[in-house]
Amino acid sequence: MNKLDIKTRAMILNMMVEGNSMRSISRVVGVSINTVTKLLIEAGEACAKYHNNTVRNVKTTRVECDEIWSFVYAKAKNVETSKSAPDGSGDVWTWTAIDADSKMILSYEVGDRSGDTAYEFMVDLASRLSNRVQLTTDGHRAYLDAVEGAFGGDIDYAMLVKQYGGSTGKQGHEKKYSPAECIGIKKEQVFGEPIEELVSTSYVERQNLTMRMGMRRFTRLTNGFSKKLENHLHMLSLYFVHYNFVRIHKTLKVTPAMAAGVSDTLHDTAWIVGLIDANAPAPKKRGPYKKKDNSN
Repeated sequence: MNKLDIKTRAMILNMMVEGNSMRSISRVVGVSINTVTKLLIEAGEACAKYHNNTVRNVKTTRVECDEIWSFVYAKAKNVETSKSAPDGSGDVWTWTAIDADSKMILSYEVGDRSGDTAYEFMVDLASRLSNRVQLTTDGHRAYLDAVEGAFGGDIDYAMLVKQYGGSTGKQGHEKKYSPAECIGIKKEQVFGEPIEELVSTSYVERQNLTMRMGMRRFTRLTNGFSKKLENHLHMLSLYFVHYNFVRIHKTLKVTPAMAAGVSDTLHDTAWIVGLIDANAPAPKKRGPYKKKDNSN
């Protein structure tokens, strides 16, 4: 079976995590869209496995969580009238937890914005921490039961509730595409004894912007959105491993994984190609050659 060389596969993966669409990568590199898609699937599977096995027993002090919206195939309001919407179509929320000190993505979960998804997300986060932390989320009420169920009382937890004004004073299209104005914040102590000065979601919200810049699927008002939920998950897995283990943080001067003590090595994208090859199933042993009988 023909296989692209390491350099070409690394180039394709680099373009994926820098915000290029699948078809633009296909045109630039000169390979078929099926080749790009196949590489995404292989990278997603290998990176999901690596993240799950490696990001464990992380020692930190502050964790921030948030959710970011996107959609698959069509927005929720249009799925019912779509002719061939696949399973998983509609609004999709990606929940992320970031270490405020090392900027490492500790956990992520993809689903809706319900309490069930929040609980699964918090259970996964709790399984990756080695010590008691201070946790900050936004005011989404699904977090309350989820945090209590996953951590019990072994956490210092606070909510940062933002208050928004009704209008920014802008008119027409300018008003349509402008965010609501934040007119105040309220810090609510929920569990334990969180330090008020450290109650913040600034880092995880900045990470949301980085995700929108780094993945075409999250860019608003384009046709680069995910068409299949599976490919959406694969892209997230690739992005988070690249962000944690390959991309040097401009302030820290090392990768987030190195800053968190999870890794002591600076990796490159060719290393991710190595993860793909290591995750590939071993080739099957060829059976004995049978000579064709032409006697009849």
